[in-house]
Parts: sequence; C-alpha cells; structure tokens
Amino acid sequence: MCFIKLKNMSNNDILKKLRVALQLRDDQIVEILKLVDFKISKAEVGALFRSDDHPNFMPCGDQFLRNFLNGLVIHMRGPREDKRPSK
Repeated sequence: MCFIKLKNMSNNDILKKLRVALQLRDDQIVEILKLVDFKISKAEVGALFRSDDHPNFMPCGDQFLRNFLNGLVIHMRGPREDKRPSK
C-alpha cells in the first residue's frame, strides 16, 4: 500500500495557484474584486502573495476568497441574467 501525505492548503495557497493557472496580474485581481463591490489596493493584493514569514504578509480570509471566486465567475462568464420573464 502506498500512502501519500497531503499538505493542508491555506486560502493564500489556493489564491496563488489560481493566479498562476489563470495568469492573473495584481491589477486584474483588483478589477475582478470590483465586480463584487470588494475594494482592495494592489499593495494589499501583493501582500497576499508574500511568504508567510514576510513582515508584510497578509492572510487570505474566507470572505476574501469567497468574494474573489464570485468575482471570477462574473469575470469568466459574465453577469447573471434574470431568467424570469418580464410582464
């Protein structure tokens, strides 16, 4: 039997992997977050990608990651259409 030890991923790790996979720049992340009315500066975004022992490191909270993912859906698919028929 082969066992693989899995590393727990932090929200920062998830955000970093998405950034690399989607080739996003800091300014694009700021724009994605604006789509869900979440305001953040490029400097704050940069702090999310620093190593966790850096003095300017900022942990990525659940709310931030949730807002980023919701903004990413809008960025990739476009805004949600109202499916109710108009009267």
